[in-house]
Amino acid sequence: MEFFKGIGKISYEGKESKNELSFKYYNPEEIVMGKPMKEHLKFAMSYWHTLTAGGNDQFGEGTIVREWDCLTPMERAKARVKAGFEFMEKLGIEYFCFHDRDIAPEAETLAEYQKNLDEIVDVIEIEMKRTGIKLLWGTSNMFSHPRFVHGAATSCNADVFAWSAAQVKKALEITKRLNGAGYVFWGGREGYETLLNTDMKLEMDNLARLLKMSKEYAKEIGFDGQFYIEPKPKEPTKHQYDFDSATVIGFLKTYGLDKDFKLNIEANHATLAGHTFQHELRLARINGMLGSVDANMGDMLLGWDTDQFPTNIYDAVLAMYEILKDGGFKTGGLNFDSKVRRASIDTDDLFYAYIAGMDTFAKGLRVAAKLIEDKVFENVVAQRYASYTTGIGKEIVENKVGLKELSDYALKLHGIENRSGRQERLETILNNYIFA
Repeated sequence: MEFFKGIGKISYEGKESKNELSFKYYNPEEIVMGKPMKEHLKFAMSYWHTLTAGGNDQFGEGTIVREWDCLTPMERAKARVKAGFEFMEKLGIEYFCFHDRDIAPEAETLAEYQKNLDEIVDVIEIEMKRTGIKLLWGTSNMFSHPRFVHGAATSCNADVFAWSAAQVKKALEITKRLNGAGYVFWGGREGYETLLNTDMKLEMDNLARLLKMSKEYAKEIGFDGQFYIEPKPKEPTKHQYDFDSATVIGFLKTYGLDKDFKLNIEANHATLAGHTFQHELRLARINGMLGSVDANMGDMLLGWDTDQFPTNIYDAVLAMYEILKDGGFKTGGLNFDSKVRRASIDTDDLFYAYIAGMDTFAKGLRVAAKLIEDKVFENVVAQRYASYTTGIGKEIVENKVGLKELSDYALKLHGIENRSGRQERLETILNNYIFA
């Protein structure tokens, strides 16, 4: 059965093409910095936003009706698998990601739900073998159901902690079975609304306990995929324990987990935390913890996670710049944690959305590669910090001086001369590379 009728395989036709259902910049086999574009980008379909999103938001009910929505819950779940793999085949996407609750319907009991899950995973496994499409990462939805009203690992209710552990155990088993390259911990409600009723120390300790248990169980079952944590601010709790890259890195180092986890950075979460996308990626990169990316963007006029498909070329260029500077993706990739707008109700809107996002990052890759090859910003940074390569600066970096020696040096200075940061010039250069 064909779900996306009238739409063939989307191909690269170049920027002069007038065919809207074609790639203008994403040429999967084009060699960039020594390897094919598709290997740099590793695009992945988000199962949840692509196949299960119904157009609902916090102010309104769903508006999007898909062909499979009229089926019974299990038949609908099976149809989504078929539709998802057809969609990926037509777009040339080689990876996908999922939450456990995306792929199989809830049930009366945990045991019954896990039985449903196994039945759907059977279908996914068949489609993966048929198409060669791979699992980038799996995760568990421990935020949507009312049982998680107080959190999952950070819940005040020990029974909820136990339930969460059971979900993670099963999700890890499924991810291993499907040869997933990684597993993400996405703390949708791991935070608090008020400190008046919160034992913050216990909650953070418990979150670390679940992560350690997961690491140990992964080793027990032979799952050697990369673990990720996704920084996530203010959504939905007032303060999340995984607020931003700095918070997560500090948390992991505090609990001795920094060697076992990397970060899955989302563009929209960065802006909600008051940072740029590049800032979050840079912080993860310089700490050796840049792992994977949720490729989307938010609306700067709205104060929540809008999960829009990425069309901001500046963000894409600077994101790919950080990824390339990190040596490219190892186990991670670019997962489109993005959904069509509530008013975009036609099935082909999904294709236009993905094409736009894939082309934006493909263009971003080309520009970022050129910037790195020409050493545009590397040379600027090297010149700006040149004072730390000789004299007193070199001694500072090599830890050869203390406050006394630096004070003696400063007392002999006859004024300090600073040089311009030339930000406007650099932004113009960046523009010229993008417009070229």
